[in-house]
Amino acid sequence: MHEMLGAPLRVLSHTDRRAGAIRLRIALDIDSTLHHYWDQFSTVVERRFGIDMPYENQRDWGIGNLRPEQVAVVVAETHSAEFVLTAEPYPGAIETVKRWVDDGHWIHITSHRADEAYDLTAQWLNEVGLPHDDLHCSFDKISRCVELGIDLLVDDSPVNIENALAVGIIPATLSHPWNEEICEAEGVISAADWPTLAGLLEPLLSDRPSDS
Repeated sequence: MHEMLGAPLRVLSHTDRRAGAIRLRIALDIDSTLHHYWDQFSTVVERRFGIDMPYENQRDWGIGNLRPEQVAVVVAETHSAEFVLTAEPYPGAIETVKRWVDDGHWIHITSHRADEAYDLTAQWLNEVGLPHDDLHCSFDKISRCVELGIDLLVDDSPVNIENALAVGIIPATLSHPWNEEICEAEGVISAADWPTLAGLLEPLLSDRPSDS
């Protein structure tokens, strides 16, 4: 299992921090958090199965129009080079994370992508210029966050948001049709876009003392 990405221009050690110490430990999801994944998913669904799946109609976390094996095929294709390396980050996402890093926060990239997608994911992160300390591709997202002492998780999955709350991790998310309900829950920080989300998180991040 991969643990750390070794690209020296992008992965920043703790001693690279401007303040010289870690402040907040932040975990970031990728699909539908750093870039708009649904367009990729729906494109493959329509091409393979002839099913139209508009973004605004996806009101729950399950994919009711597809069998589980079909979902697996679509997810695998969207995590191929054709899609991973052409994904466009959400406006403001890269700039926000760069600012967090400059302010001394530690960034963990976490994804339910299969381990086979690790190298492509690492390449994409480097190409879009997103600084980070750790990259983890597996299905044990929340338990891994607990092991790392994560303080804040930015993730669109209502399941991950609920599980983060249960273990004392602060959840934040971009709002999507499938997570509208949990965005209303106490303790969940949500916004329609990255600049707004960054503004909502600013008091939390600026008030956090360093680990030194």
